[in-house]
Amino acid sequence: MHRLGPENATLTVHTRRGGAAAKAGHDLELGVTSWQATLDDTSAELTADATSLRVIRGTGGMQALGDEDKANIHQTIDDDVLRRQDIVFRSTRVDGDRIEGDLTLAGQTQPIAFELERGDDGRIRARATVTQTRWGMKPFSALFGTLKVLDDVEVVLDARL
Repeated sequence: MHRLGPENATLTVHTRRGGAAAKAGHDLELGVTSWQATLDDTSAELTADATSLRVIRGTGGMQALGDEDKANIHQTIDDDVLRRQDIVFRSTRVDGDRIEGDLTLAGQTQPIAFELERGDDGRIRARATVTQTRWGMKPFSALFGTLKVLDDVEVVLDARL
């Protein structure tokens, strides 16, 4: 049984921007700073504090993200996107390079699959695409919808076992 968390692994969320005013926005890499997971050959489980997402990096945009921008993004995620509700994943099947299970986001549970890459050096990387609207979340938009976060976001867990 492997125990993972911020002290020995990373859990990130990657967003992309769209819309007519996409040049004004940023593609974001968000780090989850409070989470824990267990993983073995037959099961995986993860819980995360939804209020612990922090902007690691913003690329693109007409100007660099400042501290106030990052604080506003954090507030929007807490209040409007994840609504301060914990994130939970429980596997239903682990099969070599795929982990299937149920993901609870913003109070709704849906099935999802993570693709699992295993390196010879003990490194693992699990990736999944989360379509926000499947979980009843409304992707962020601004400027009357001309700048928006695309519905699909990528979640990546990266660790060395």
